Amino acid sequence: MINVGIIGVGTVGSSVALILEQNSEIIAARAGMKIIAKRGVVKDLTKTNKDVTIPISTNIDDILDDPEIDVVVELMGGIELPFEVVKKALQKGKAVVTANKAMLAYYRYELQNIAGDIPLGFEASVAGGIPIIKALKDGLSANHIESMWGIMNGTCNYILTKMMNEGVDYLTVLEEAKELGYAEADPTFDVGGFDAAHKLLIMASIAYGIDAKPEDILIEGIERITLDDIEFAKDFDYNIKLLAIANKKDEGVELRVHPAFIKKDEMIAKIDGVMNGISVLGDKVGETLYYGAGAGGDATASAVISDIIDIARNGKSSPMLGFKKPLEGALELLSQDDIYTKYYIRIKVVDRAGVLAKIAGVFGDFKISIESLMQKPPLSDDFAMLLLSTDYAKESDMRRALKEIASLDVVTNEPYMIRIEE
Repeated sequence: MINVGIIGVGTVGSSVALILEQNSEIIAARAGMKIIAKRGVVKDLTKTNKDVTIPISTNIDDILDDPEIDVVVELMGGIELPFEVVKKALQKGKAVVTANKAMLAYYRYELQNIAGDIPLGFEASVAGGIPIIKALKDGLSANHIESMWGIMNGTCNYILTKMMNEGVDYLTVLEEAKELGYAEADPTFDVGGFDAAHKLLIMASIAYGIDAKPEDILIEGIERITLDDIEFAKDFDYNIKLLAIANKKDEGVELRVHPAFIKKDEMIAKIDGVMNGISVLGDKVGETLYYGAGAGGDATASAVISDIIDIARNGKSSPMLGFKKPLEGALELLSQDDIYTKYYIRIKVVDRAGVLAKIAGVFGDFKISIESLMQKPPLSDDFAMLLLSTDYAKESDMRRALKEIASLDVVTNEPYMIRIEE
């Protein structure tokens, strides 16, 4: 029998406790032994789910110091305190399962060193109920991972889907998402791309053995996307998604999170609403696509319990991040300046003759070719909107060109850029 202590009995923690009780027979059959939720810890006892019947307190040490608890499930949220709690649990010889992507984005390598042979599962930290961690660690372990494209934030995907399909502006859809519970009261973590970035960093460690932090990679959110951008995407057969992207190049790995134009016939472009999807390209298996619920109590709890079942079956852990020994010729994180892709640009300009020639001249100076152009009807008697796409260009050149364009007397505000991934 395995006894489980749950630190953080909120939406996911409550689901873990209830599923362990409701599906106890099938879980025991698959694990080879009973798995029982023995105790829980919360911040506020008045907010406890009344359906959860296990003893609950507000003292984390009630779980950490209990010799009968074999597995600590950490579902607190935050970074520093959960790291200390998980570290202490591992030092006491207890296995740990966590869904805490933010903590792992910063401390996954430190925790791997502390854990050693003690199991530390984190399937639930990336894409909820989608078993992408096991796929990367086990199912695709014979492959060099050439690339990963992930739609890994349901809030952003819901907002962009509504904007694309119904022509509703960003702020209106955001308020609707809050009312439906798809977005937090302060949605910055989601719409700013940080949530997806944490997940990408965890996946990149398993795929490439690369230790990068959120501050090291390009992260952009969806807050500045307008219906003008949506119209351009539709006219040129694109969809807009917030993508978490990993690209393996000869010299290293490119990691970035940002909105992107992708062709509508791409499999990942068809993933709509609050659902998540991840495309992984292996050098031997080709493309594989993983689709499902990326959040929610039961979906995330399912991933948590799958890790507990693995612990029950195997005892000792496989290497936390998937490497039994250091990777020879380890890949390095590539500079953001070296991104090489196509670009969409939105520019608000003074509505008069010669404007386009000035802008095209700047792009020409940086050897950036314009592929397509749409001029919106004048916003007023004085201003118009230019929407254009470019051929492939280097990120550093594009940024310098846009800085120069922003300084032109015919341009009224900072140009907005979205990368095009083909």
